[in-house]
Amino acid sequence: MANTSSAKKATRASARRAEVNKNRTSRIRTHVRKVEEAIVAGVKADAVAALAVATPEVMRGAQKGIMHKNAASRKVSRLTLRVRAMQG
Repeated sequence: MANTSSAKKATRASARRAEVNKNRTSRIRTHVRKVEEAIVAGVKADAVAALAVATPEVMRGAQKGIMHKNAASRKVSRLTLRVRAMQG
């Protein structure tokens, strides 16, 4: 258990950051899942719209340190390829 006041403050700050990061991660997963569901459903218009919303969310996560920037770019790239490969 933290004994010094600075250690106690660091524990509180860490808990606050963890909560914020948890919410951001959840948002990213939700938007990516919506794109993947649209791809599976085969509705290209919905997939394109969902991708347009998901892309900035994923990149913002990389910017905020939730995920690595290369991992974010890779995820967006692969989703984009899957959406482009859809018929009609």
